[in-house]
Amino acid sequence: MADSENTFDFIVVGAGSAGCVVANRLSEDPGNRVCLIEAGPRDKTPLIHIPALVAALLSHPVVNWNFMISPQKNLSNREIPSPRGKVLGGTSSINGMVYFRGQPRDFDEWAAMGNPGWSYREVMPYFLRSENNEDYPAGPYHAKGGPLNVMFPRPKPNPLIKRFLDATDSLQYPRCDDYNGPNPEGFGKRQGTMRDGYRESTATAFLKPARNRENLTIVTEALVRRVVIENGRATGVEIEQDGQVRTVAAKREIVLSGGAYGSPQILLLSGVGDPEQLKKHGIAVVHELPGVGRNLHDHLATTIKMKTDNSESYGISVKAFPRGVWNVLQYAFARSGPFASNVYEAHGLVRSDPNLDRPDLQIVFIPAHRNTVKFPLPLGHGYGMNIVTLNPQSRGAVTLESADPRAAPHIDPNFLSAPEDIDPLVEGFKMSRRILACSSFDKLKGVEIAPGPQVQNREDIEAYIRDTAVTVFHPVGSCRMGPGPDDVVDNELKVRGIEGLRVADASIFPKITRGNTNAPVIMVGEKAADLVLGRTALQPADLSAAAE
Repeated sequence: MADSENTFDFIVVGAGSAGCVVANRLSEDPGNRVCLIEAGPRDKTPLIHIPALVAALLSHPVVNWNFMISPQKNLSNREIPSPRGKVLGGTSSINGMVYFRGQPRDFDEWAAMGNPGWSYREVMPYFLRSENNEDYPAGPYHAKGGPLNVMFPRPKPNPLIKRFLDATDSLQYPRCDDYNGPNPEGFGKRQGTMRDGYRESTATAFLKPARNRENLTIVTEALVRRVVIENGRATGVEIEQDGQVRTVAAKREIVLSGGAYGSPQILLLSGVGDPEQLKKHGIAVVHELPGVGRNLHDHLATTIKMKTDNSESYGISVKAFPRGVWNVLQYAFARSGPFASNVYEAHGLVRSDPNLDRPDLQIVFIPAHRNTVKFPLPLGHGYGMNIVTLNPQSRGAVTLESADPRAAPHIDPNFLSAPEDIDPLVEGFKMSRRILACSSFDKLKGVEIAPGPQVQNREDIEAYIRDTAVTVFHPVGSCRMGPGPDDVVDNELKVRGIEGLRVADASIFPKITRGNTNAPVIMVGEKAADLVLGRTALQPADLSAAAE
């Protein structure tokens, strides 16, 4: 490339949930030359686009980084997989497609932690700017006409969903009709990011409409080795593509959107971080910023698995064969039915302790058997629960394993290092068993195969959790936003002490939201674009009438 072709106004590193949004919004002005750099390929594989095939992506060798969390001393010293998207759309191209913003108070906490502009009323307009909701009318909590399509699976959820909700009703748990409304608490059906029977990633929603813009250059299969920093200012990024290393220059700003693992790794490789760690790997200290990589945390989950001979659940079996043929035809000709579903169709948000001010547990109903072998569709029939703790106190870190940018970082969320984190999981486990024991499930004659009926007392439940718990793939916080010297970015997402460099992804979360993280990351991308362009913030949402 000639030097002019290697120079842009803005560089966005990482075409994931936030990066695609930022690249779209920055390139809306034809006067801005924007370069979006992605380590993975284009999103061509059909496994990405058919919602029901989500399980095939969790260890895909091409479109997934396939990170492993280091052995966790409080989880029986196990390594735990942590899938992250390595493809256009990033993790939004491989995730479960659940659309949930989080609890309103989550964002008010962000603001109270010293981040003006990030309260619930202030971020709501950025959620709405993205959204095109097929099922709820436009109003204070929903919007029509945005690039991101949000909907319930069509034409209807699995029959087991009714059994699940009948069970929670019988136990007098509250219902929730809209998890993105003013009070997301209780049990009900949930929406996902899908459109016309396909996955709606940020690549399809934000990047596809922008791809033909002459001022947007999309570079795929290019690994960012480091940010080039000269005299305290970020001036470009060094990339490796097809075995060649070159530098792409930025005249105005660089936005890191590499995710909770990628962004801190790139900063560390660029000489920005804890000096002791940098020197350990022979990296020259460009700027001392000890907070880089710290504050890593994630949602931890335990499971209950039931096996049944009844064929109501999603699954492949002789009993389900005629229905399975019909389901294939449904999808082939109408893009509807089970193949158009993300499977995760219903859940509950509940409090492990009634004295809490908001839910700290997510109980996800799975109307399918989980395979013990790798196969994209469930073999046989079953159902179960994922019990997710939403307010973890444990904190870990992302550090370098090597100065080689091709090496994966060392990932240690330090799960259950805060002793109180085990309590909600135990309570949610007991709650889930009560739900599964309700009469609405009787016809299924389900047998608990994990952990099994022999696990009853508190000690045994805890041991089962420590032996089997996994992350639900929501890592955040490793480039924390805040006003303190150990915070990596300020409330405008500027990297502290470096000009022309921002971070926009889940790593900036000062504290994890109490729910699925993809929607909040998209919101961060929307707000980041305005901050980069110096636009006046969108008017805070007026929710007073809706609350009355």
